[in-house]
Amino acid sequence: MDQRHGTDGQGRGSRCHADISHEAGDRSVAEMIAPASEHVLDWFHVTMRIAVLRQFGQGLENDDEQAGQDLLEGLRKIKWHLWHGNGYRARDEIADLQFDAEALETGYPNMRKFLTTISEFRSDIASNNASLINYGERYRSGERISSAFVEATVNAVISKRFAKKQQMQWSKVGAHLLLQTRTQTFDGSLRSTFRKWYPGMSNDNHEYRETARAA
Repeated sequence: MDQRHGTDGQGRGSRCHADISHEAGDRSVAEMIAPASEHVLDWFHVTMRIAVLRQFGQGLENDDEQAGQDLLEGLRKIKWHLWHGNGYRARDEIADLQFDAEALETGYPNMRKFLTTISEFRSDIASNNASLINYGERYRSGERISSAFVEATVNAVISKRFAKKQQMQWSKVGAHLLLQTRTQTFDGSLRSTFRKWYPGMSNDNHEYRETARAA
């Protein structure tokens, strides 16, 4: 999670958390954890979607050169608008591209898949409209626009821990329990869980404090 610094209107420094995630559904989770956070659609997620569409465009180019070039040019414009935070123009370009693609008469075998993919991309951008920012400006300011490096690190750690040759190899059950413990540590519910397991825990703490005072 990225942190951006600003002021609270009274000249005092304040922190605004920027949550970078992949889907619109992730926003609700982020809002529960940090209600004041700024939700940002991960730029890596955006570019991967466009990369898939470009593959279709290159395939179409082999079947219909002009149509393929027009499609690729449309994707270039869409990416440019999204990079500069112009979600309105990007959505218009996506809609135009989808309309033109649906009107094409071509023998390209993956055309149906392309139409499905661009329809999903259009819905994705529309549902995440509030999470689109000026990525170029943010990048030039040295702020994060993607959490891909974090995911790569997590995947590397998990892969290593689950490896059979690992001396301290994790089991699925152990990893699940560790995740629950860490989650409850963060949300402050771990102590109450221990109290449910060990009802005498509160009394033990009380006796410890009394002993400490007497000493």
